[in-house]
Amino acid sequence: MKINLMEKNISGFSKLSKIEKINWLIKTYFNNDFSFKNTLINYWNSNNKLQDLHDEFVENTVSNFYLPLGVAPNFIINGKPYALPMAIEESSVIAAASKTAKYWSSRGGFKAEVLGMEKIGHVHFLYKGDYEKISRFIKSIKSKLKKSTFNITKKMESRGGGITSISLINKTNKLKNYFQLELIFNTVDSMGANFINSCLEEFAKNLIIEASAYKYFSIEEKNIEIVMSILSNYVPGCLVKASVSCLINDLEEESEMSKNDFCEKFVRAVNIAEIEPYRAVTHNKGIMNGVDALVLATGNDFRAVEAGVHAYASRNGTYSSLSKAWIENKKFNFELTIPLSIGTVGGIISIHPLVKWSLNLLDNPNSSKLMELIAVAGLAQNFGAIRSLITSGIQKGHMKMHLTNILNQLDASSIQKNKAIEYFKKNKVSLQAVSTFLNLHDDLL
Repeated sequence: MKINLMEKNISGFSKLSKIEKINWLIKTYFNNDFSFKNTLINYWNSNNKLQDLHDEFVENTVSNFYLPLGVAPNFIINGKPYALPMAIEESSVIAAASKTAKYWSSRGGFKAEVLGMEKIGHVHFLYKGDYEKISRFIKSIKSKLKKSTFNITKKMESRGGGITSISLINKTNKLKNYFQLELIFNTVDSMGANFINSCLEEFAKNLIIEASAYKYFSIEEKNIEIVMSILSNYVPGCLVKASVSCLINDLEEESEMSKNDFCEKFVRAVNIAEIEPYRAVTHNKGIMNGVDALVLATGNDFRAVEAGVHAYASRNGTYSSLSKAWIENKKFNFELTIPLSIGTVGGIISIHPLVKWSLNLLDNPNSSKLMELIAVAGLAQNFGAIRSLITSGIQKGHMKMHLTNILNQLDASSIQKNKAIEYFKKNKVSLQAVSTFLNLHDDLL
């Protein structure tokens, strides 16, 4: 049977009402099975005003896709207690964060500090001419270019931010005639994407105007071609460091392992992630379990954070661990440094009720304080994962936390769930084991 590829095309989809969109989807992709329509409607918020707010976050909204919002308590960060909000679907993440927080709360807690707040954007352009000429030209118009963005930057500057530097970057050794106008920004408490991009586009427009009037350029040199103007999500100048440390003798006893052996094995595990990309990817993914969950809960862009963090992990030419561990003077040290471009004002942060709730829970931090909290969440996850890996193994704790999901997947009754939870406190959890247990107890349905 020949498929008509145009049958599922539609014009003006965005102009349809939400119900009209859903009806078209059910007819076109679900063979008019309206149980799929009910699934969408069941996830609408019963508060119409709140649902209308969610409908306007993105285009073509048909429903809400919920993630659990949990809380990891017992964090002591720079001497202050915190409960960290975390939005995530993975079973064991919040439990691991909470366990690690409790572990370190009696050992001095976590330390965190922001190392830099620089964010970067580029005007990418082609120039056919002498490098010395373009270099002199850019130097001569820097003040004009900056002045051209005054209406955009004045509010940011009043808060202590703005454009902090302008540089010409010669990339012709990589791509013929390719140059960048690199701008460094401080966006204070805003993530600043729209601000940065607006400034860059204004720079690009005025770069063309100034080049056409520059008397030292030939006709060909005046013909600068703007390729694009865009911020970068790679922010190696916007760094935050989180750490924990204590005397080896103050660590908790691990079963069948001395405190010294635990520390040495922990350090070796981190060293492996430093030199082996296959391990480093999973190692860093564990860090991002904590980072992303807090980034999401506070309304920030986890895709931008992920991209920037993984680029930073590759900055030395090979993908490597973001954290490091060492023993010095009988003291265990564990540290994480990551780039974070996040905000506490603007965009969805200012209008999403649960984002506001999360920020209130954190005592309404500014962006640098939130950077510290996010880095700590990442370090806590990393410590918990490595501790499990080198002692009991990662599956023991993870599958215990995953048990409820398996029981729901297998449609266990509430009585079966209670019996299974009790049984698997002392037995290994797997899908097959749980399925077998439920079959043996089908009389409890």
